[in-house]
Amino acid sequence: MKISWVIGFTAVAAFSLSSCSMFQVNRTSSDSFEIRAENKSITKLSSNDHNVVIGLSIDTLLEERWQKDRDLFKAAVERLGAQIEVQAANGDDAKQIAQAENLISQGVNVLVVVPHNAEVSSAIVDKAHKAGIKVISYDRLIVNADVDLYISFDNEKAGELQAKAITAKAPKGNYVLIEGADTDNNAHMFKKGQMNILKPLVEKGDIDIVFDQSTKEWKPANALANMELALRANRNQIDAVVAANDATAGGVIQALEGQQMAGKIPVSGQDAELAAAQRIVEGTQTMTVYKPIKKLAETAAELAVKMARGENVHADRKVNNKKIDVPSILLEPIAVDKWNMNDTIIADGFHKKEDVYKNVNSSNAK
Repeated sequence: MKISWVIGFTAVAAFSLSSCSMFQVNRTSSDSFEIRAENKSITKLSSNDHNVVIGLSIDTLLEERWQKDRDLFKAAVERLGAQIEVQAANGDDAKQIAQAENLISQGVNVLVVVPHNAEVSSAIVDKAHKAGIKVISYDRLIVNADVDLYISFDNEKAGELQAKAITAKAPKGNYVLIEGADTDNNAHMFKKGQMNILKPLVEKGDIDIVFDQSTKEWKPANALANMELALRANRNQIDAVVAANDATAGGVIQALEGQQMAGKIPVSGQDAELAAAQRIVEGTQTMTVYKPIKKLAETAAELAVKMARGENVHADRKVNNKKIDVPSILLEPIAVDKWNMNDTIIADGFHKKEDVYKNVNSSNAK
């Protein structure tokens, strides 16, 4: 079979701004890197134990996932004896840059950024470095910038987990790819991982990718529209859907419900949102990729406070961001379906059992 591509393109504003890093990155072994703070003054605030201030510039708080990250990160920073300032742009690039400038002007010691647009946010790194402030890229990698540290999950592996789960359910047939926002570097990493699994099956002729579309802003409404288009274009002859996250999966499943197809074809997801966990035990979503964000948030908080206090930080990986190989710490994602729901998401306390199983027979919650 051949790949029948229907591809959407999103125009991305590109910034290529030079930055001067606050750090020297020294290779300490074949796979380990040391980030050593240089003796440069910090604007307005000194970095002692009592007045370390961490700034968090976050893309959005309109999604459950990011509310959890904010709360966990804030609590971890405060437990370490530091202060935190949080500002959320809710998907507005200009607003995020303005908010980051505000945090920089306040003199935060380290700026942690969850970028809305991976390219545009390079301007934030440039502005922070000019003020002598270190930048950590959290979960999503800022590209074309001298980012000091990147902490996330192995996003390529997350994509592989999605594709493996779906191909196990539908080893042959017509596939739809509902990808993430084209402006988010993570979306590209997810797809790279997916294609590591799907491409050999395409070349073998087992599957045919009949629709492939990015989802603007990661919004479920846009995923719904894309899936409706995929169904119309293929006269409902769809055998599987690889959806990049739980928000897009929600839109996909809504479209399938409109055609009485929900639960009849496998659909992937990511982020372990409560609605997705409920859909999994109800049978309309096949799996989600669970990222233990408590570990992510607490690790990021610890590293941010260490950097603010001038302590060395060790990173065991590097990820290229189109400009430099960024020292990186990548945590392991976990594939979750109805069979290991209780042993992962519920066992970790990420969601309560009664909430996950609220719409199904209690006998399924064992």
